[in-house]
Amino acid sequence: MDVMEKTDETTSVGAREYLTFRLDQEEYGIDILKVQEIRGYEKPTRLANAPEFIKGVVNLRGTIVPIVDMRLKFNCVKAEYNDFTVVIILHLRNRIVGIVVDSVSDVMELPADSIKAAPEIDSVIDSSAVMGLGSVGERMLILLDIEKLMSGLDMGLIAAEE
Repeated sequence: MDVMEKTDETTSVGAREYLTFRLDQEEYGIDILKVQEIRGYEKPTRLANAPEFIKGVVNLRGTIVPIVDMRLKFNCVKAEYNDFTVVIILHLRNRIVGIVVDSVSDVMELPADSIKAAPEIDSVIDSSAVMGLGSVGERMLILLDIEKLMSGLDMGLIAAEE
């Protein structure tokens, strides 16, 4: 399936809502239906032999949740923890995962015609996990298929669908 088919498939139902967040200077959007909650950053318990971008785990009301620092995953210049740093708790398939981002911007509804296919370029983000680029006024959002991104082999968090 190429990017255009994927974009058409994901947007053919009309406008969709995306939670937007910042990583360094870039703004990203993920399907709001995958978001369980947004929390302030708390230092997770580190796991031995985990990749650097997996910060560890936290106990969220009895559920052990792995925490992925997206800034480290996407090779951002700096990943400092301050009052704006948040964790977006995601419900992906049958797994709860947290992602650390610089800040959450807002929830934005994007009509299908404002989403364009992303160009094919080498990047730290698996190109199959980029659904497209959304534009609203002067803002450009990189729309991620967060489930596909989190089920990548390097993540080891969510089993790929058989």
